[in-house]
Amino acid sequence: MLPYALLAYRTSIRTSTGATPYSLVYGMEVVLPIEVEIPSMRVLAETELEEAKWAKQRYEQLNFIDEKMLKALCHGQCYQQRMARAFNARVRHRDFGPGNLVLRKVLHVMPDSRGKFSYKYDGPFVVKEVFFGGAVILSDMDGTKNALPVNADAIKKYYP
Repeated sequence: MLPYALLAYRTSIRTSTGATPYSLVYGMEVVLPIEVEIPSMRVLAETELEEAKWAKQRYEQLNFIDEKMLKALCHGQCYQQRMARAFNARVRHRDFGPGNLVLRKVLHVMPDSRGKFSYKYDGPFVVKEVFFGGAVILSDMDGTKNALPVNADAIKKYYP
């Protein structure tokens, strides 16, 4: 069962590269097991070649691998830019400044948590410092500063 799964994985076209992993490694498309039993035009054309012509054709395919890899690399970079644009379009920009009141998301790792009925946010806290990249230093309402920064994704504004 594993060989069939690997064959399917290696012969399916990836969106990120626009090619199959097999073709990027070996420079040609894979000959499927069914094509060995019932020869396709591609397989028949290769079997009819003389050894010298076949070797020359294979050498040209191997030289073509670098070009395919460069094309896949360019396709991958375009795909990555497309994915970044799509992600950035969905992300909500959050601005927090010093002195803002915020709530911090609670991570339910405690064994005595009450499941879905436990509190989702803890606080309120006061923002002390804001760093580049979304890190925020919080302090309690009485002014004790928390040592660890919190990501801006894990807090939301508090409106008393």
